[in-house]
Amino acid sequence: MLRDDLTASMKDAMRAKEKRKLSTVRLVLAAIKEKDIEMRGTDADERDDDAIITDILSKMVKQRNDSIKAYEEGGRCELAEREREEITIIQEFLPKQMSDDEIVSAAKAVVAELGAEGLKDIGRCMAALKGKYAGQMDFAKASVTIKGMLS
Repeated sequence: MLRDDLTASMKDAMRAKEKRKLSTVRLVLAAIKEKDIEMRGTDADERDDDAIITDILSKMVKQRNDSIKAYEEGGRCELAEREREEITIIQEFLPKQMSDDEIVSAAKAVVAELGAEGLKDIGRCMAALKGKYAGQMDFAKASVTIKGMLS
């Protein structure tokens, strides 16, 4: 279970005195706890815990990529490097990311499976991809790929 892996990693980082890893894993665990509080009283039990955590991790990587761009534009390379280190640590807990070729083949399969013919079908295709490949695919790339196939 991903939650247990994160907790174990935090303990290992404490023992090894890895400050960057410890602070990053603590940030992840805090985000998970925040989501748990947000979901109290809802039918959250129906959703897979690992899927929720994977979604949180993916969003954290995206936020850090956005920060890297901003830091580099502002000439703050040391902060951009710190964000890159955090991305590397967070990605340890994410499923292996699909290559561009794998994204193209998955997009082709979904388009064929759904019988998508035009731009109006992009939403259905993206929903199918998100259902099958959550946390494994860069959906921005997938969206561009599907738009290219359907236009």
